[in-house]
Amino acid sequence: MAGNFHKMHGLGNDFVVIDCRCAPMEMTAAKARAISDRKTGIGCDQLILLMPSAIADIQMLIYNHDGTQVEACGNAARCVTALIGNDCSIETAGGIINGMLLGEQIGVDMGTPKFEWDEIPLAFAMDTAAMPIAWEGLSGPIAVNVGNPHAVFVVKDCDTADLENLGPLIENDPIFPERVNVNVADVTGGEINLRVWERGAGLTRACGTGACATAVALIRRNLVSSPVKVNLPGGTLTIAWQPGGNIMMTGDTAHVFTGTANWDDFDNLHGVANLDGF
Repeated sequence: MAGNFHKMHGLGNDFVVIDCRCAPMEMTAAKARAISDRKTGIGCDQLILLMPSAIADIQMLIYNHDGTQVEACGNAARCVTALIGNDCSIETAGGIINGMLLGEQIGVDMGTPKFEWDEIPLAFAMDTAAMPIAWEGLSGPIAVNVGNPHAVFVVKDCDTADLENLGPLIENDPIFPERVNVNVADVTGGEINLRVWERGAGLTRACGTGACATAVALIRRNLVSSPVKVNLPGGTLTIAWQPGGNIMMTGDTAHVFTGTANWDDFDNLHGVANLDGF
């Protein structure tokens, strides 16, 4: 079965977006991995399927690079809003995300963050504002759920944190039964500098939910004030949040190209897909 796809990104966090509202498509973890592969597939951090929704304007299914399905992705929601071309509500497994066109940028209302240990979730009860746990040089993370689980570490210099090695260790620690996204952040001049090890995707140039979770965590600790700029390797997001309220994320998106693919080719992991860009 052949069909179109869109290659998009939000600050370098890149997506293959497939509109399945008129032509449903069966997706498996193996197929998602094959499409996401940067050497033998199309290549992306996350694969996004757009589906009809009974409770929102559109439903968004999100598959990480490793084929696992995840609950929410803020940058993908911004890209989907840009693709649709108007304000819209987006159903995700993590809840409804509302996207808005804001001039040259795209904003999304990410809903309210969760802080209880069983909402993250954690394996057992503990203080989520300063978890009494450490992994080598990273200790005392703040746990936040913004549609998906995050652990936020405040460090002196996020660029020196050994995320390449500690990221997968923390992501897969049994304390996080659904795994976790790992964020390391420092504060300079009232702005947040952030690097993210994304659950199922690894190091990423930008992570929208990571920026949201980190901003919320640091606002709660009175280290920054809202709205706050979050500087990631791929660019800057602006996050606004007040305790008890919803999180608003604003930033740039880009539509790179539209292409066609024979999706049946990706059922064979060892095959080479037939792709055309235009």
